[in-house]
Amino acid sequence: MDVHTQYQQKRRTADQVAAMVESGWTCCADAAASIPRAIIEAIGRRAAAGEVAGLTFHEMLDLAPSAMFDWPEAIRPVSWFSGKYSRAAVGRGYADVMPCYYRDMPALHREYVDLDAFMTVVSPMDEDGWFSAGVNGSYSATQFEKAKHVFLEVNENMPWGVTAPRIHISQVTALCENNAPLPITPPVQLDDISRAIGGYIAQEVPDGATIQLGIGAIPEAVGLALRDKHDLGIHTELLPDCMVELIECGAVTNARKPIHTGKTVATFTFGSERLYRYVDRNPDLEILPVEYVNDPAVIAQHPNFISVNGGLEVDFFGQVCAESLGTKHVSGTGGQSDYVRGATQSKGGKSFIAFPSTAAGGTVSRIRATLSPGALVSTSKNDVDWIATEYGLAKLRGKTLSQRTKALIAIAHPKFREELTAQAKAMHILV
Repeated sequence: MDVHTQYQQKRRTADQVAAMVESGWTCCADAAASIPRAIIEAIGRRAAAGEVAGLTFHEMLDLAPSAMFDWPEAIRPVSWFSGKYSRAAVGRGYADVMPCYYRDMPALHREYVDLDAFMTVVSPMDEDGWFSAGVNGSYSATQFEKAKHVFLEVNENMPWGVTAPRIHISQVTALCENNAPLPITPPVQLDDISRAIGGYIAQEVPDGATIQLGIGAIPEAVGLALRDKHDLGIHTELLPDCMVELIECGAVTNARKPIHTGKTVATFTFGSERLYRYVDRNPDLEILPVEYVNDPAVIAQHPNFISVNGGLEVDFFGQVCAESLGTKHVSGTGGQSDYVRGATQSKGGKSFIAFPSTAAGGTVSRIRATLSPGALVSTSKNDVDWIATEYGLAKLRGKTLSQRTKALIAIAHPKFREELTAQAKAMHILV
């Protein structure tokens, strides 16, 4: 049977695909733009009608409202790294959380998750019967291999990722078509604080460095501050819009990378239409599995590797919390720890955890004597390298507790420095 005949035989509406999902199944999708919204909304309609129950749905980094968070009596989401909507669902007790590093997600799926159905968005089928996972290397291949059933949402707006995982029509249980626009994230609004932090970090980035940037205003500000650099390389978990700008303005050439020379390497991406156009059939972009991209041993092979990630607070010991407000869930560990370790093991490498000096409208210092009660440690005191705020940089790696504390107080907001100093003295830290 030729591939086009197979396509037509497996073609369904989203509601017909959802009707194939049985009560009690464990389902999954990869991150962000790969989450199949039409299929999940159709499953939500079945849940609302009482036609399906007892579903477990593993998901990561939701970008839009979803029916998987609306029917807790029928669908139990498990967030592996939370976006806005799964964060709210966890807070309401509607969703569970999987503690893990992003790099370990493929292995955890292989070993611990019995998958009935894998669902994902793919680009249209080629003449040989192949679909591309498009913007996600991530852990799609592992989910696809583990699942008993494969449901595709074919979208002509999904770019063809040259090295992204591929699925053949013969391996597909059923598919539907949904040409809705991919999720577009609005441009990051930079403020003076983000620009100041971006400028401090950019001064530490030499020509020829390989960079990784996280999500948010500060990594975006760092990216914009690097436009005058030369021969930068990219090896990153997420490929954000600012990195595409660095490529197009000539600051990034990838020429000095010792591996994947001349190529930009990422494990997933989402953002603007410009970014999606950049991904489409681009031979200079390699979208690869996260267990490889985020491996500290791979990261460390790049000399002068620079990683930039965010945090919520840091204590005098150097413990960084990036995923909770006390015990309140915010997100997950992601790849932060792996990039901290990879960068510090790189010859000449540096890792930066960056955030504004205060939170809650300036009423709370993010630099603290100890982490908030219940706060989760995302990066340990033994791994942390540099901390950045709008007041400068604090080098912690290789420093004593007393030296770390003095460096952190120096980049805290001025109105909290006296209080922090008194706390440090009371803890007998300053020597």
